[in-house]
Amino acid sequence: MILTGPEIIEASADGRIAISPFHADQVNPNSYNVCLGDSLVTYSGDVIDPYLPNPTETITMDGGGHVLRPDQLYLGHTIERIGSDVYVPLLFGRSSVGRLGLFVEITAPIGDIGFHGQWTLMLSPVRPLKVYPGMKIGQIMFFVSVGEIDLYTGKYQSSQGPQESRYWRDRGARATTQVAAL
Repeated sequence: MILTGPEIIEASADGRIAISPFHADQVNPNSYNVCLGDSLVTYSGDVIDPYLPNPTETITMDGGGHVLRPDQLYLGHTIERIGSDVYVPLLFGRSSVGRLGLFVEITAPIGDIGFHGQWTLMLSPVRPLKVYPGMKIGQIMFFVSVGEIDLYTGKYQSSQGPQESRYWRDRGARATTQVAAL
């Protein structure tokens, strides 16, 4: 089951959902609009290697925005800090933004119960597109979970600003687990 807009408002008021800052005018019939923060991160190396930390560059946008290029992946972030210890959050790009040719969060829309922080947004334009800090870029929905809840405690907990991939940490954890199994 998906939460309706009125239930999102009620759950935000009683603490089942945390959205900060919360603005009632960003509530939709079954989602909450999220806004783009002022920082973007891009990978600066020639090749991205998932088994190593990768060099990045940070772009800080002002009110004049920034033009996204189609040959680049941008990591943005929500202004809002969002989380729930009760519901499963899913974040997707707004259809209005998709109609401009911007893919938002197409590969990893699901959040974990227990994550609290700003969401990193994967942004990929199909042609040059200007984005602005504060623009409504996505919408988050909340789903009822079934079964025992195991709260998220992972590597992105309490994120502030865009977070580059830490996939390389998983490899180290897997290697440690494999050695311990021997």
